[in-house]
Amino acid sequence: MIKIDYLIENKNTIDEVAKQLNTNDIKYLINLLNEKNNEVRYTAFLVLQSRSQMFSDVYKYWKDFCKKLSNSNSYQRSIGIMLIAENNRWDEQNKFEDIIDIYLSHCEDEKFITARQTIQSINKWIVYKKSLLSLVVRKLISIDISKYKDSQGKLLLLDIISVLSQIQKIQPTNDIVEYIDNAIKGEYLNNKDIKEIEKLF
Repeated sequence: MIKIDYLIENKNTIDEVAKQLNTNDIKYLINLLNEKNNEVRYTAFLVLQSRSQMFSDVYKYWKDFCKKLSNSNSYQRSIGIMLIAENNRWDEQNKFEDIIDIYLSHCEDEKFITARQTIQSINKWIVYKKSLLSLVVRKLISIDISKYKDSQGKLLLLDIISVLSQIQKIQPTNDIVEYIDNAIKGEYLNNKDIKEIEKLF
């Protein structure tokens, strides 16, 4: 059975290690997600994230990830959000529809980094959940970025635009066009930002 010390020592080969996991290894790593030690917890997360991109056997722990969404610890919320995002590709039972509202609520999580990670994670699953795209668009364009510090507001805005640009390629809508137009005219973006955004559309 794989051991966390080995994983920490071999962080640069996480994808290779993830390919070779067995059922007991996955269960072991799931338990390590609750570790207080940051390095242990984060390494376990990285391996499970990689595994989720290749195989469906981490999806078995979907309920565990969902429980983390309401955890008082922001690290746990982030882990739940990002592992749900990766495992959406295996969600043939459409369990995600049951938690989409609480998931998207974390786009405005009280912890700024968790809010960013939630928004960024959406790009991981939009191709698998096309029926939910209009809901995602409504949520993203409703976020009030003015309640954040200027630098934070800009980062969130760029994250939102990145996701909207991908959704626009799949399911075009005037709401996205209008949002981008207003963002470009707004106070957060400089000329360099605007040029990069124009490349996305």
